Amino acid sequence: MKGDATGGASTLAVEATAQAEAEDGNAAPQAKSGRKRAKSYSEDKRFKIFSGTSNRPLAEEICKFVGVPLGEVRLQRFSDGEVYFQLLENVRGADVFVVQPTCYPVDQHLLELLIMIDALKRASAGRITVVIPYYGYARQDRKDRPRVAISSKLVADLLTTAGANRALLVDLHAAQIQGFFNIPVDHLFASPVLVGHFREMNLQDLTVISPDAGGVERARFFAKKMEAPLAIVDKRRTDINVSEVMHVIGDVQDRTCLILDDIVDTAGTLIKTVDALLEAGAKKVYACATHAVLSGPAVERIANSRLEQLVVTNTIPLREEAQQSEKIKVLSIAGLIGRAIESIHMETSVSSLFN
Repeated sequence: MKGDATGGASTLAVEATAQAEAEDGNAAPQAKSGRKRAKSYSEDKRFKIFSGTSNRPLAEEICKFVGVPLGEVRLQRFSDGEVYFQLLENVRGADVFVVQPTCYPVDQHLLELLIMIDALKRASAGRITVVIPYYGYARQDRKDRPRVAISSKLVADLLTTAGANRALLVDLHAAQIQGFFNIPVDHLFASPVLVGHFREMNLQDLTVISPDAGGVERARFFAKKMEAPLAIVDKRRTDINVSEVMHVIGDVQDRTCLILDDIVDTAGTLIKTVDALLEAGAKKVYACATHAVLSGPAVERIANSRLEQLVVTNTIPLREEAQQSEKIKVLSIAGLIGRAIESIHMETSVSSLFN
């Protein structure tokens, strides 16, 4: 598998754009700094980005934003499914970032990531940062029933044991998962991307909805950015991927509601929440989520529902059925992750991205 050949072209494009703006006397400081960063990073042999197979288009987009080529690797599988991985370039002493969301098939992509980390460690990489836009097993973060595993802790231990020195994660199902790692963790939120989109939509009489009590903090932050009131849907989960919506807490009468969640899996909870809001008097219901798992009958449920639109990010690649759905819109999170990678590499503040 070859790396992204467009990295150098994107650098030239950034330089040409900034130069043209400078000649007009209107070059923005951001364009100038972007040109400088891209040129510096493309020439920095100690700064490398690699990708597994789970979401290569996102990794390529991140590389284009940052201005570095995607690292060249050879990633194949034996006839029995066993992973074979080889680095095709020198990483000794380099600051390396590995982009690999652990989405479906979760176990396959997780093992692939662990093998990549091991190869980088044995190739004497200076620092290995795992960039996991979607952290698989995040929903198993506590013992909510007798004799169950805390799988998100196990995955954190596996990543650390494999040789990861740092982790960059996006919208964890529970923020306390950061404490499962014994290495530094940078936790990104997709809210800047989503807030920008819905501000442009200029929805009138907006109320932000948390679909459960666990997401209240996330929804409150989002509502503050949107300058909108907050409401909560109380639900009771009866089994895995099965929930029963109880009632709406807050005023949604004649309001446009925006449901905010981190994950949409089978969309069962989402559709029940939509129905509960409309029955409570809401005019229209939109929804947004960071991770579009969309497994099983999710796409069909969304298409047949009264939901106006579901807005998601590209932390997980959508299957063809979801891409063709008129009710599902995808926003790119590559720029946000790219800026975070730049901050980590340059040892500057990542939290400043959310100010």
